[in-house]
Amino acid sequence: MSTQTTTAVLECRDLRKSFGGVPVLKGVSLRLELGTVTALAGENGAGKSTMMKIAAGQYRADEGSVLVQGEELAAGSIRDSHRLGVAIVPQELASIAHMTVYENLFVGRELKTRLGTLDRRRMAAEAGRMLEVFGVAIDPGARMGTLPVGLQQIVEIVKNSSRGAQVVLLDEPSSAISEREVEGLYRVVRQLRDQGVAIMFTTHKMAEIRDLADRVVVLRDGGLVLDEAMTDVSDDDIVTAMIGRELEDLFPPVRTVPTDADVVLTVQGLAVTGQPGTVDLQVRRGEILGLAGLVGAGRTELLEGIFGVRPTTAGRITVAGRDVRRKNPAAAITAGMALVPEDRKHAGAVMGLSVLDNGTLPRLRNFSVAGWLKGASRTRAVGQAMESVRLRSRGLSQDVGTLSGGNQQKVVLARWLTEHVDVLLLDEPTRGVDVGARSEIYRIIADLASAGMAVVMASSDMTEVLGLSHRALVLRDGGVVGELDRDELDDPGVQELIFRLSSGLSPRTDTKDA
Repeated sequence: MSTQTTTAVLECRDLRKSFGGVPVLKGVSLRLELGTVTALAGENGAGKSTMMKIAAGQYRADEGSVLVQGEELAAGSIRDSHRLGVAIVPQELASIAHMTVYENLFVGRELKTRLGTLDRRRMAAEAGRMLEVFGVAIDPGARMGTLPVGLQQIVEIVKNSSRGAQVVLLDEPSSAISEREVEGLYRVVRQLRDQGVAIMFTTHKMAEIRDLADRVVVLRDGGLVLDEAMTDVSDDDIVTAMIGRELEDLFPPVRTVPTDADVVLTVQGLAVTGQPGTVDLQVRRGEILGLAGLVGAGRTELLEGIFGVRPTTAGRITVAGRDVRRKNPAAAITAGMALVPEDRKHAGAVMGLSVLDNGTLPRLRNFSVAGWLKGASRTRAVGQAMESVRLRSRGLSQDVGTLSGGNQQKVVLARWLTEHVDVLLLDEPTRGVDVGARSEIYRIIADLASAGMAVVMASSDMTEVLGLSHRALVLRDGGVVGELDRDELDDPGVQELIFRLSSGLSPRTDTKDA
C-alpha cells in the first residue's frame, strides 16, 4: 500500500455503508490529489458506485467522513459538494435530451439580458468557447438527444468543469460509447488533468486503466485492497487484487477437439450487405472459433448475417448438414442456432421483465397454448437453464435490470438453453462484465463447447480470443484475411501478427505465417 504525503483535494476517511443490513463499504479511505487521474476498479458489488456517490454527496455514509480541500462535506448534500467543487458524471447521463447543448451547459445559471430575458446568443457563444477549449466539434445549438452518447458525456464533463469543479468523478465513462468516441473522452480527461483537476473514474477495462490512470485503487467485497501508482503495479497485480486469484486462472484449459468431430456449421461464400468481402468457414462440434479484427472489420455483421438478423446477398449456411434459409432468424433458431448479441441492454434482454419472462422469449411458442403461457413447464425449463449457468438472483421473478452485468449476460445466454443448441454465436460475450464474472462466463462457454456445441465468438478483447479459442479467423473489410490454429495462438508474436493482418500489413518474416 502506497503512502501519500501531499495535500489531498478530496479525502475519504473510514467510510462505511450498509444497505438492508448488508455491508457495502467496510472502512474505506482514499485520497485524490489535484492534477491526477485515479482509476477505481473492482468487480460488480465491490462498492465502487457507492463510494462515488458518497464522495459526491448523493449518499450519506453510515460512518466516516469526506473532506474537500480540508472542509468536511455535509453528509448526503449534493448542494454542498457542488459548492466545494465536486462533480459526478453518472453512467446514466443527467442531460436534458430536448434542450440544446448550450441550454444544457447553462442550465441553472442562465445568462440574462438587461431586460431579464434569456441571452441565448451569448450563451451559445460562450458554449462554443467552452467546447473549443477541449477541441470538441459540437454545435452549441444542436439538441442533446441528437448527439451520440459519447458526445453527450463530454458535454456533461465540460459543464461540470466550467462550473469550477476541482474534483470530477466519472462512473463507467466508456461503457455506453463506441470505440470511435473513446479517444475524444480520453482527450478531455487528460486536458482536465493538465488543468489541475482531480479525476476519479470507475471501469472494468484494464486497457482503460493503463491508458488513463496515474494511480489505481481496487475495492473487493467493500474493502480497499490496493492503492498504488500505475508505475508500481502490473495488470496481473490489478486483476489479482480485483478477483482474489491469479490472472492465469481467468481462462479454463482449452480442451482438445477430437480430429474426427463432426462439422456442425458450414458457411460458404456468405456476403453480408454492406460488407465488401465474403466468408467461408467451418466449425466442428466442441470447437470454439474466435473472430478477431479491428473496429469495422465485420465481426458483428458476420454473426448477424449467419443468424439472419442482418441481410445477406449471397451464400449458403448449413447446420448439421441441413441448409438454413438466409435472412430468417426463425429458421436459424429451428435449425439449432442461438445468438447472444453485443448490446444486451437493447438487443439481448428486456430489462424491465423478470428472469422468467426473459428466459421464455426466444421460444415463446414452445411455452404457450392458444395464447396462454404454460406456467409449470416454462418455470421448470427456465429454472433449469438459469441453474446451469449458476445465475445469482433472488429468483425467477427478479427483474433482469436489477441484476449485475455478469448475471444479466448469463440470462441472455441461458435463455437459449431451454432446448438443444447446435451452434452458439457470441458477440462480445463479456462486454461490460467485471473480471470475476468473466471467468465464470468463460467456463460456461468452454463447458457448452465440450458438451458438443459449435461456438463462434467475436471479441475485441485480444486476451479473450487467445484464451478461449481453438482456432481464430482474422477479419478485415468483411472477409477472412488469416486463420490461426491453437499452436499459432500460443505463439508469443501472435498479437502482432493479428494486428498486421487486421490492418492490411504483411506478416513479419520472423513471425509465423497465418
